[in-house]
This record gives sequence, C-alpha cells and structure tokens, in this order.
Amino acid sequence: MSGFFAWVMGLLAAIIPGIGHSSAPSWNGYVEDDYVYAAAPSAGTITQIAVAEGQQVKTGDVLFTLDSKQQQSSYDAAKAQADAAQATLANLQTGSRPEEIQVTQAQLAKSQSDLALARQTLTRTLDLFRKGNASQSDLDTANSGVTSAQSAVDTLRAQIAVANLPARSQQVAAAQAQVTAAQAQASMAQAVLADRTVAAPEAGRIERLFFKTGEVAGAGVPVLSISGADAMKVEFYVNEADRPQFALGQQVSITCDGCASGLTAAISFFASDPQFTPPIIYSRDERSRLVFLTEAVMDQQAGILPGQPVSIGKLE
Repeated sequence: MSGFFAWVMGLLAAIIPGIGHSSAPSWNGYVEDDYVYAAAPSAGTITQIAVAEGQQVKTGDVLFTLDSKQQQSSYDAAKAQADAAQATLANLQTGSRPEEIQVTQAQLAKSQSDLALARQTLTRTLDLFRKGNASQSDLDTANSGVTSAQSAVDTLRAQIAVANLPARSQQVAAAQAQVTAAQAQASMAQAVLADRTVAAPEAGRIERLFFKTGEVAGAGVPVLSISGADAMKVEFYVNEADRPQFALGQQVSITCDGCASGLTAAISFFASDPQFTPPIIYSRDERSRLVFLTEAVMDQQAGILPGQPVSIGKLE
C-alpha cells in the first residue's frame, strides 16, 4: 500500500511542479543604481561640458565649467586690494623710502651751509659793532640769522631721524588687520572663481546629462549624474516573518534572466518602517502582509543593468 502511495506522489510530482519536494525560498526585487549628482554652487551659463554619457571618469576629472568673467573680475579686484594693503603695511614697517631720505639730506646740507654763512656774518657784524661801524640792529639781525639757520638744521635732522623709524605700533596693527581682511576677501573670491569649474567627486560612469552647453544651470541644480564604482545594489521586500533570516553583511545570491551565474550581494540596509501597510488591524493573522525594504550591494558591479528584475536567495 505504501508503495502505491509513493508511486502516486511520484506521478503527481512529475505532472505538477512543486509537488513532492519544497523549493528553496526566494524573494523578488530589482537592481537600482545609487547616483551622484554634480551641480554648481552658483547659477551660471554652461560654457563647456567635458564629458559624455557612458564615459568613465576619475575623481577630480573636470565635468563642466560655467561662465566666469564676473567672478574673475571680482577676484582680480580683491587681489589688487590685498596687494595694496600689503604694500601699505610694508611702508609703515620700514619707514620712508631711501629717495625721500636723500631729498631731506640734501635740504639738511643746504641748511648747514646757510648756518655756516650766518655764523660768519655774525662774526663780521660783531667785529664791526665793536669798532663802531655797525649798529645794534645789525648785530641783532645777524644773531637772528644764526638762530634761524640753526633751527632749520635741527628740524631737518629730526625729520631724517623720524624717516628712519617705523610707524607706531597702533598704525602697524591697523595695517595688519587691513591686510588680513583684504586677503580673506581675495581668498573668498578665488574660491568662488574655482567653483565655476566642477570636478567629479568620485570615480564612476557618466549616466545622464541634464543640460547642454549654452544653457543656464541654477544653483544646486544637477547638471549630470554619475554612477559610482560601487553604486549598484539590489532592492527587495521581505515580509515580517522572514526578516529574522537576514542580517547586515549577509551574502545572498542574485539570479535574473540572461544574467551570468554566481552573482552575489551583501545586505547593507534594512528599512525600519513597513513599505506596505494595508488599512487593517495588525492581528497575528494579518501582520504577515507587512513587507520591509531591504537593500544589498552587488559584489559584481558589471554584467547587470539598473532596473533589471532579479530573484534573491539565501546562500548556505
């Protein structure tokens, strides 16, 4: 009798798939690509797009450039102001220029000659005064000439001494602050200018171009998308009863129509909120209808395309 039942079960298994043995559990999902979007920090006209769709790029490769005439002018002006502030500080720290000191020294030499002449005049006038050939007024005038010439010499000597001294500490500190502020403005203008050239933030493949040369791209608006080197992943849904069977980092098998055999992925994400919540009371009989999004990063990034439906199985 038992042989008859075995024969019947074998016949049913041959006619109806799945009768007589249990197949390995699997879950349905699809391949998704995690794109990186390249955008400019500020709006502008696109002057060049240096890449094409499907092109492989490395980190730092130029992707596109925006018109930068205004930003270049702003940087040039800020750089000139910084140079002027630096020159002013250097002038305060070193004192007058040698040419200016030479002019004052020449004036001092003339004043010294005038002083020598005034002293000679005073000596002659004093001699004439003693002999009665010059008046007191003539003597007073000669004395005044010597005093005036001596004052001019002393003034020019003081000017030369001051010219060789640096500026007061307060003036130097104020000039240093102006230099710091001007250099900060120049650095900011240079950064804004550099932002007009956008480079690849990571290596990958250019997936889509959203703009053309000559069009205006807004601030923060993606101009193109990049598929990263390790961006391919599988998204599938697991019901609440099957969730305990999986863990982060666990390897799962991936199969699909026309794909190579032996594809695998590593689970990288579990959603904490259910993706499908029917309007029912979560009773013991109904809560199995809840499903949760699960993601797994593909170990092989080639040989499979985004959007491909796949089946996910557990690896023993």
